[in-house]
Amino acid sequence: MENKKLKTLSIVALIVSVLPLATLVPVFLKITLSEGVSTVWAGVNVASAVAGLILSGICVRSDESRSPVNIASTVFSAFWCLLMMGMVVLALFLTFMQ
Repeated sequence: MENKKLKTLSIVALIVSVLPLATLVPVFLKITLSEGVSTVWAGVNVASAVAGLILSGICVRSDESRSPVNIASTVFSAFWCLLMMGMVVLALFLTFMQ
């Protein structure tokens, strides 16, 4: 029973980890979003990156539940979180260096 729960959780973690890629859909379709929608979209991206990292961390924590799906979701989520932290650091650096 617990193995089935971890398998479902790992699939959910992978989907949540890949969700920020949906940001590219309007770019490829050349759709311009309003400021409000853009802000909400950014918030959803941050939330999904953090949620994906937490969920995949739960799945990867034990040795018997490690699988390529769990490792891939951890890598995707870590990449998004590092990318977002880098943008925040760059914004702070540019703001205070002026």
